[in-house]
Amino acid sequence: MLCKLSLKNIRKSFKDYAIYFFTLILGVCIFYVFNALESQTVMINVSLSTQKIIELMNYMMNAVSVFVSFILGFLIIYASRFLIKRRNKEFGIYLTLGMGKRKISKILLFETIFIGVISLVVGLTLGVVISQFMSLLVANMFEADLTNFKFIFSESACIKTLIYFGIIYLVVAIFNVVNVSKCKLIDLIQSSKRQEEVKMKNPILCTLVFVVASIMLGYAYYLVTAGASILDEMVMILIPISLGTVSTFLIVWSLSGLILRIVMSVKNLYYKGLNSFVLRQISSKINTTVMSMGVICLMLFVTICVLSSALSLKNSMTQNLLTLVPVDIQLVKTLDRNEGSQILIDDSKISIVDTLEKGGFSTSDYLKDILEVTVYMTNDIIVETTLGSYYNEAKVKYPMLTYSSVESFIKVSDYNKVAKIYGNDEISLSDDEYVIVADFENWANIRNEALKLGTTINILGGEYKPKYQECVNGYLYMSGSHINTGIIVVPDSALDDSIREESILFANYNADSDEDKERIENMILDLDKNDYISNIELDASSKISIYGASVGLGACVTFIGIYLGIIFLISSAAILALKELSESSDNKERYKMLRKLGTDEKMINRALFKQTAIFFGFPLLLAIIHSVFGIIFCDYILSVFGNEKLLASIVMTALILLVIYGGYFVITYTVSKNIIKD
Repeated sequence: MLCKLSLKNIRKSFKDYAIYFFTLILGVCIFYVFNALESQTVMINVSLSTQKIIELMNYMMNAVSVFVSFILGFLIIYASRFLIKRRNKEFGIYLTLGMGKRKISKILLFETIFIGVISLVVGLTLGVVISQFMSLLVANMFEADLTNFKFIFSESACIKTLIYFGIIYLVVAIFNVVNVSKCKLIDLIQSSKRQEEVKMKNPILCTLVFVVASIMLGYAYYLVTAGASILDEMVMILIPISLGTVSTFLIVWSLSGLILRIVMSVKNLYYKGLNSFVLRQISSKINTTVMSMGVICLMLFVTICVLSSALSLKNSMTQNLLTLVPVDIQLVKTLDRNEGSQILIDDSKISIVDTLEKGGFSTSDYLKDILEVTVYMTNDIIVETTLGSYYNEAKVKYPMLTYSSVESFIKVSDYNKVAKIYGNDEISLSDDEYVIVADFENWANIRNEALKLGTTINILGGEYKPKYQECVNGYLYMSGSHINTGIIVVPDSALDDSIREESILFANYNADSDEDKERIENMILDLDKNDYISNIELDASSKISIYGASVGLGACVTFIGIYLGIIFLISSAAILALKELSESSDNKERYKMLRKLGTDEKMINRALFKQTAIFFGFPLLLAIIHSVFGIIFCDYILSVFGNEKLLASIVMTALILLVIYGGYFVITYTVSKNIIKD
């Protein structure tokens, strides 16, 4: 009997359960899709280094899933509270007719089980389908072929989803039983008669708080844009985060008291249609949900920034590889000029090619297109020296930077050989000129200020002036990102062997297939075990390893960013939807009064649409304003990786917002119409 009653309640209240079902199905679907990545990445053919990164990503995804389960658990319990509140009068009638609280608890238990089973079946089905498309995204992220693609059902992801959501539903059931056991009949019967009083706040106080909050927020915006360079430590980054968080809550609180006052002063707008009714409803809701609206605004802000940055990071890192890693292998050998045994000193002075040959590795058999250049350093010339008179100003503006690092020099003839390999412009110099080559934008900007002042440098008794007033874009060491803070190119005559520091070898593998290239690379990596070469400081950077690390890191960050971003978005939209539905349920009598006063349904629906749109739009608008500056800061932080296709990522983020956030808005408005018609 109770089981049939539960099923009947679900069918009868299906429209009321729409948000609950939508949230549960989305949660189950997203949870399965991202936990199924482990099964999908197994079938793609990637290098050993990339496979290790994939294993790390799957481990991190498991850890993130635990955090996500707590968020979804809180969200489902929150939604369950709304449904119980929505049915207070129904439970009151049950008690009046003699039904005990234990039987009501059983009804809720059966409903929780039925809803859980339905949401799990639908969510898992949808998740299995979407996960097949995720396989294409996985292959694209790791740039692997899908020749062995086949339909995959991840048993581990399914079991994990069933266990996690089974625990969540059990907690919900216990919560519902406890909630019902505490209910009093008088409270259940009269719950629909309680009205929220609209309290008018002091407009002077609201204005003062708004001005203070705006100043705080403006300073936070400044710190993450024009003043971003001083935020070089985590402690410093906490300053704009704290200011932005506090000012967000203060702005929501002050606007909840100002909006109604401001609009009331505009008589033509306030008394037009049902605007007075709508604005009082909105003011009442914001008054009582300041904390919730602030949290939702911040969650939406984090969602937009995380999604935009995560989606663009992988594209940026992949694009960098096309230009920053032009050859198969780069070897860097440190030249020991001052310490160690005489034998080691002599061996360290020979070329990398001779070192490899002496260690038993035949460069003629395994390498081609070999180029070796020398880098010079002297302890007399550090960053502080090359900044000249600008150093004092730079130290004030950027106190966290290291100015005692020794500068690196290269002969112009050697640099031009490297530039030719990298596809960069070659440089010509007079006997008294120098050029700084850099591709780390923030450091290049600092050096440009010194170059504009015509800062001269002295090398081994010779004085040199800058040829240009800004750095030339370029680099010397292979990397997956733009990390060259500055290398000084000088005439060949400016340097001699007394300050040689490193030798750098560039080469391609003498092989055509990927398998042969990996075999040669493994031979080079195994040189560390060679008795002779193990005593030489010889570091290797290969295209295969850099490529695997960059692609893997980009994919890892992207997947985790999308995962958390979508969960935060679902949580924000669901909380807003449930609050709006709760308000609609509480205000049914007010809408009845409007009908008695002669208001037609079209006018009421238009007022409800405005009310829902403002309620959803207010935190989103503030979050978007935050996100403009947040994305600028993220772009600054990630500038070392580049900012390729950032616009495309922002557009994709907007589409995700439109689908999920817009979906909740449409469902909320539709269900609210049905509630006020009851």
